[in-house]
Amino acid sequence: MAQNDVDFKIDVEAIVKSKAGSKYKYFPRFVVNWLKKILHQDEVNRYLTGRAKGKYGQDFLDECVAYLEMTLNVKGIEELPSNEGGRYYTIVSNHPLGGEDGVALGSILCHKYNSKIKYLVNDVLMNLEGLAPLCIPINKTGSQSRNFPKMVDTAFQSENNVLMFPAGLCSRKQHGVIRDLDWKKTFISKSIEYQRDVIPVHFSGQNSERFYRIANICKALHLKVNLAMLFLVDEMYKNVGKSFTVTFGEPIPWQTFDKSKSHAEWAQWVKDKVYELDS
Repeated sequence: MAQNDVDFKIDVEAIVKSKAGSKYKYFPRFVVNWLKKILHQDEVNRYLTGRAKGKYGQDFLDECVAYLEMTLNVKGIEELPSNEGGRYYTIVSNHPLGGEDGVALGSILCHKYNSKIKYLVNDVLMNLEGLAPLCIPINKTGSQSRNFPKMVDTAFQSENNVLMFPAGLCSRKQHGVIRDLDWKKTFISKSIEYQRDVIPVHFSGQNSERFYRIANICKALHLKVNLAMLFLVDEMYKNVGKSFTVTFGEPIPWQTFDKSKSHAEWAQWVKDKVYELDS
C-alpha cells in the first residue's frame, strides 16, 4: 500500500471548527489548547509522521507496542489452533485500557496467524493508515448505521480471524471492581451463523482513578456524550512502560451456544469465562 502524499495528523483546532461552525469564534482558546494537551496532539503527530510512517498492518502494530514500551507476558497462545483446513475463529477479549490492549492483541495475533486478523472498529480509526489494512469499519450511528449488519457479515465471511471487544466501551469501575460492562451478543450470533469457535482472552491492566471518576460522573448525569473517551489517549501515555499479562483460553465450540440460553445470556457467560482466566 502506498503512502499518501499528505500524512494523517490530528488537528484539534480543525475538528473544533468543523463542529462549532460559525460559533467557533466564541469558543474559548484555552479549551482548544487543553484539548490539544489531553489528546497529546504533538506527540501523536510526531509518532505518526516519524516512527510509524510507512508501516502497515503487523509492522504498524509492532511499532506501536515498541513505542509504548509494553512488556507482554503471553500465556496459552501456543495451545491455540491453527487456521489449517480453512478454520477461522472469533477472538473476544475484555477491554480494560481502551487502546493499547487492542494494539497489543493485534500484534500478538498477527504473529500467531500470519496477519489473518480483522478488527471491527469505529470508522474514525480507518484514518490511521497503518491500521487500516487490518480493519473493517463499523459505524452504528448516522446515515451509515443501516450498513452495520452488512459490515459485520463482511468480517465473518472473510478468511480472517475476527478480533472483537464485545463490551464496546473500555472497562468501568463499579462498586470498587474494574470490569467490562455487559457484552453485546453480536459475536455469539455471528459465531453460530458462520460456525466459528470462540477464543476467549483476558488482558490485564487498568486506567487511572481519574478516568473511572469521569466515566461514573457522566453516567450519573446521564450524559449522552462519552466524555471519558477524550482521556483515553492521555491514559495510554500514562501506561507507557508497563507490563501486561495476556491469557488465552481454550476455544469454545460454536455448538456450545444452544437454545438453553439466549444469545445475550451466552455473551455474559463467555464474559465470565474470560474473567476466570485471570484467577
